[in-house]
Amino acid sequence: MAHDLPGWVAELTDPRRAQTLEELADRLVPLAEHAIDVSRRLQTLLNELNDPFRREALYGRVDRLKSRAAEALDEIAAEIGASGESRIEKIWAEWVERGGGAAEPDTARAQELRRRLESDVVPVLTRQQQEVATQVAARTSTALEEATQTLLTRVEELAKAVTDLIHDVLPLAREGLNLASRISALSSAARKAGRGPVPDEMKEAGAETSRAFDEAVARLELEWAALGARSATVRAALRGAEETAFSHVTTAMTRCVEDLAPDHVKVLNEAEERANSLYDEIGNG
Repeated sequence: MAHDLPGWVAELTDPRRAQTLEELADRLVPLAEHAIDVSRRLQTLLNELNDPFRREALYGRVDRLKSRAAEALDEIAAEIGASGESRIEKIWAEWVERGGGAAEPDTARAQELRRRLESDVVPVLTRQQQEVATQVAARTSTALEEATQTLLTRVEELAKAVTDLIHDVLPLAREGLNLASRISALSSAARKAGRGPVPDEMKEAGAETSRAFDEAVARLELEWAALGARSATVRAALRGAEETAFSHVTTAMTRCVEDLAPDHVKVLNEAEERANSLYDEIGNG
């Protein structure tokens, strides 16, 4: 689909078509403003590109990783604790079903069972929960240290690439500002020259300035678009590095829990068996 502008647009905006000094001065002003605009947009993108690599941003990224790891560890600890509590609830429910405490939960037998559970079963479950939680925490700490180091290494590598990119593009932004200064100076000279037709010397200067503007702004606009895409890629890479680091930690947690699960379940089953033996010792009637 064509997007050509009406012919009169060029007539009113192209300095090369100016017939008078006043027209030349007026038409040069928007060119200077455009050069300044694209230069500022480039500088803004460069600043945005550099922001994630500032020291406070780096600390924030590491702190987020540690915070998320701590939250995940708390969830696992809660699940471990819940497994022991649910087993105690199951034991007590079985006692109630067997008639040991349904009607009179404060009978001597019920009190004796509760005392024996607290002395013979609960401590075993508590120790098991603490041991599992300690081992998961230790594995998590190691994984977190590894993940943090990998994250910092990746951010450092990316920061170096971004720094090189900024050094390459920054002169272009300055070029736009220098061009705007040249255009403004020519516009000012045209106004100071008074009224009347444009002298040949100034007409030639206007034409040369217009060509320089077309070339420079086209290059700057293209660089701005490319830099925007590169900036999005950098942000995505940083998010990916952070998520990968967190995944490394959670994977280590999951594997640790899987490794410890058989022994944990064994202890829970033994605790339940011990509770069952207490039924026989205390009796139901």
